Amino acid sequence: MSNNQNLAKNITQLRKAKGLSQEKLARLADVANNTLIKMESGENQNPTLDTLKKVAKALNVSVDELIN
Repeated sequence: MSNNQNLAKNITQLRKAKGLSQEKLARLADVANNTLIKMESGENQNPTLDTLKKVAKALNVSVDELIN
C-alpha cells in the first residue's frame, strides 16, 4: 500500500473514530473542505507539510501516525 493510500485510509478512520464529518474536520484543521476530501480520496497525492500538520493536530495525532 502506498503512503497516499495509507494517508487516505488513516485520515478517514481517525475522523470517523472521532465522530467528525469531513466538513467539521476541515474546519477544525483550518483547511479547505475540498482539500480534505481530496486527501481522503487519495486524489491529493502531495499535501503540503503545513496541511498535514494541521490535519494531524485536529485529529490529535502526530504527522507520522497520519502517514504511516
